Amino acid sequence: MEGWRGAWYVPCLASLETLQELCRKENLSCKSIGITNRNLKSYEVEYLCDYKVDEGTEYYLVKWKGWPESSNTWEPQKNLKCPLLLQNFLSDKNEYLSRMREGKALKVRNHVKALKPAVADYIVKKAKQRIALQRWKEELNRKKNHKAMILVENTVDLEGPPLDFYYINEYKPAPGINVINGITTGCECTDCPAEKCCPKEAGFILAYNKRKKLKIQPGLPIYECNSFCRCGPDCPNRIVQKGTPYSLCIFRTNNGRGWGVKTLQKIKTNSFVMEYVGEVITSEEAERRGQLYDNQGNTYLFDLDYDSDEFTVDAARYGNVSHFVNHSCDPNLQVFNVFIDNLDLRLPRIALFSTRTIKAGEELTFDYQMKGSIDLTADSADGLSPSKKRIRTVCKCGAVCCRGYLN
Repeated sequence: MEGWRGAWYVPCLASLETLQELCRKENLSCKSIGITNRNLKSYEVEYLCDYKVDEGTEYYLVKWKGWPESSNTWEPQKNLKCPLLLQNFLSDKNEYLSRMREGKALKVRNHVKALKPAVADYIVKKAKQRIALQRWKEELNRKKNHKAMILVENTVDLEGPPLDFYYINEYKPAPGINVINGITTGCECTDCPAEKCCPKEAGFILAYNKRKKLKIQPGLPIYECNSFCRCGPDCPNRIVQKGTPYSLCIFRTNNGRGWGVKTLQKIKTNSFVMEYVGEVITSEEAERRGQLYDNQGNTYLFDLDYDSDEFTVDAARYGNVSHFVNHSCDPNLQVFNVFIDNLDLRLPRIALFSTRTIKAGEELTFDYQMKGSIDLTADSADGLSPSKKRIRTVCKCGAVCCRGYLN
């Protein structure tokens, strides 16, 4: 809340309506709950809740922005200056009625005197979802550290933003785990790659070609220039560290796979798409959490097993867009191990690169059993599971070559 200068911040257990009433009583604005200086003492339509015809006049029940639902009022349509909200209202109404008719041709009655309670209830839930998803989108874009946009879309059901997910841009190490090993040297190149550039010093070739596309085979590591290198930000060996270059959309799938991610731009073959981040935990802790996730039907554990199997990345609660990327037995993304400011072979960063050209609007997927090697058979790969003998999760990827299970 603006005007509050206290030093302590605690989770708020009060309802949105209670907070809105308190703000108005104390004459305080709070953008996060919809009360701005603009609407503090005025009325702005947030969404439309219901419809009726009374004595030949059409009325809509209005939820006022920043005001509790107890302040809703019926307003004649001629007084409403919100064409988009009217369009959303009619669209949501028709969508609900269409679903009730199980896909049969919809016959819209033009002389309805009042909506049934179930219809009005769905319209309100859809309006609240639309607002919640918009706020979530704004939050994601505030927290991301790359220029590309993140969009959110749900045209499938009433599911809103995940309640226990926190967006992060880099690894969140558990206590006692150091993901920065104190590297103090870098290459002396002024025009990378030179004879002694970072990959050569590590005993490998430069991972990228002149067009900044990947040129190495799966299984080989990527060594990028680090913060101590003399080269600048335009160095061709700085790709993963710049973050996602493509605008992406988190969307609700229509076949029971929950959320997914699709690209809003064309992605060329061998391009960096995103990094897989989350909590870095020990493999022992991952085993414990894995048992819980299996019971929930979720899979977010990614073994960091480039050199050993000491650590695992858990993206269940903390992660970035990659948290929502679905599995496919025929994926368009490939996993690579990356080393930048940490050369500890036990703690590589995980980067996802395109395996082929990906069209705008196409869903992004990777193989949850992928380990960054060419051999991806079910018997030899176990990328997103530290345990080899846990409950098997049925795969819904729909690929022709589907193995039937995620693990």
